[in-house]
Amino acid sequence: MKPFVPVLITCALTGPAWAEVTVSHGYSAFGGLKYGPDFTHFDYANPDAPQGGTMSQRQLYGTPTFNSLNAFIIKGDSAPEVTHHVYDTLMVRANDEPDAVYGLIAETIEYTDDLSYIAFEMRPEARFHDGSPVEASDVVFTIDALKTDGHPYYRNLLGNVEAVVAEGPHRVRFDLAPGAGSALPADIATLPVLPEHFYDENPFTETWLTAPLGSGPYVLDRVDAPRTVRFCKDPDYWAEDLPVNAGKNNFECIAYEYFADDLVGLEAFSAGEYMFRVEYRSASWAEGYDFPAVRNGWVKKMELPDGRPANAQGIWMNMRRPVLQDIRVRQALDYAFNFEWTNETLFFGAYKRTDSFFENTSMQAEGVPAGAELALLEPFRDQLPQEVFTEPPHIPYAGTATLRDRAALRRAGQLLDAAGWTVGKDGRRRNAAGEVLTLDLPEDSRSMQRVLVPFAENAEALGIDLRVNLIDPATQAERRRQFDFDLVVGAWSVKVTPGAELRAFYGSAAAEAEGSNNLSGLADPVVDALIEAVVEAESRDQLELAARALDRVLRSKQIWVPNWHSATHRIAVWDIFGIPETPAPYDFLRNVEFWWLDQEKLDALEAQGAL
Repeated sequence: MKPFVPVLITCALTGPAWAEVTVSHGYSAFGGLKYGPDFTHFDYANPDAPQGGTMSQRQLYGTPTFNSLNAFIIKGDSAPEVTHHVYDTLMVRANDEPDAVYGLIAETIEYTDDLSYIAFEMRPEARFHDGSPVEASDVVFTIDALKTDGHPYYRNLLGNVEAVVAEGPHRVRFDLAPGAGSALPADIATLPVLPEHFYDENPFTETWLTAPLGSGPYVLDRVDAPRTVRFCKDPDYWAEDLPVNAGKNNFECIAYEYFADDLVGLEAFSAGEYMFRVEYRSASWAEGYDFPAVRNGWVKKMELPDGRPANAQGIWMNMRRPVLQDIRVRQALDYAFNFEWTNETLFFGAYKRTDSFFENTSMQAEGVPAGAELALLEPFRDQLPQEVFTEPPHIPYAGTATLRDRAALRRAGQLLDAAGWTVGKDGRRRNAAGEVLTLDLPEDSRSMQRVLVPFAENAEALGIDLRVNLIDPATQAERRRQFDFDLVVGAWSVKVTPGAELRAFYGSAAAEAEGSNNLSGLADPVVDALIEAVVEAESRDQLELAARALDRVLRSKQIWVPNWHSATHRIAVWDIFGIPETPAPYDFLRNVEFWWLDQEKLDALEAQGAL
């Protein structure tokens, strides 16, 4: 299929010069669209998929608990599934294109070639679940609320939105700052649209367990915090027949079961208490599926390719703490983590070591900078270590098959000595003031403790008093929001086409924003400038080049001890589902929305007494 290029192009006077204006059914940050205006369904969808039944699964992302259904603020622990099922967006991403979106609430998008503004013509038939129309004023309310009181992720994402105006009941216009970037229109288009009138009774800035009002395919059917959240189809869903929804939302209900203890969750899955499970623990994947349902063929294990950037998972070092502002201390901690021993002993060799913030992509820095990448870095030469220009990007210490690698610990000790932390008679590292080098690492996952305890033991061998403290999930979430830690485990992934969200992870503005994803507190003008180079890229080649330069500089800062990654999703399912023949390469877990219940398979398992 040849890419579709929007053809409705006019000219309009915008400011001092004429600019081309495009009006289209879809938008792509770079290049044409795969699907034309008359497309009937995505290639990875089965438009004839049967309807009905229930999809039950473990909570998304391994989140251990929830006490709020307001997913857009930093207060409380929200159930993230709400945003996926209850709310519709102006447009939706195509999971077989890296950066394309197509109309849902919005019938068309209008934009200038310089992206000084974008505008959406909204479908007048769009309705919230209470029957009220979805209007441009709701979009304005959404953006204003997210920019003012939303989670720092949204505040950073929308930083280049200068104004949002309802130009009519069903037309909304966004004025964008110069250099806002070609990824921003899709980011805006895929934000949930919130109903302004709902928040008259339910303050946007507060946590609540009231059933949220949206315009999406599902309504909240049952909530039992912190154990269960269940959604069922809105029988009057307004967008059921749109092309972007063909073959999607096939289940009558979708239920999520929450487990604070992952091993208890696996036991519940083996007993048929829920049907779909993403397996995050390699030990469970290797040894935990030897139960009757697997041996009888009732449960299937699948490893499905993941075409997205790998999660940036690691032990983040909080540079807001004076002791961790010295890069030599951070380098020493890198030597204390033995990946090879961890991978072979605890993970059955299932993972690869992460060394890049854009792992598993062509945005990962390699070799010595040259050509256009060197030219991009050259203006910052005086602000960067010389090795950024003369050596390949930093590769973390890999480790050996022996946990206590003497050579690594010796090198770490030399770094700590040079940083002024010397070993006393009691074996503790102290500075000139006699203060012990003490670090706190809070964690709410028992399974992660088996990784962190050996790391702490190596740190102890260096004379560091590193304390791994097991705490409850609510306390962990609050401490992360307040940056109340020295070290903390965290993970996130960037989009296939990264943009303004990078500010939330690594930008200076996010460093002191309560609840932000900038766990390390990194505030560096060179990093900020390179983030903007990614945001403002005008082609994918430019974006990847800028991302490689950013990756190279971030790695030189050594703000984390990177962990591991896999290029596949590990999925276990009771064999009762139909799955599209052509899976989409991006964001597989959302593609579960295109699965369906296979009644014949279900009947067969029930006849065998499996369920």
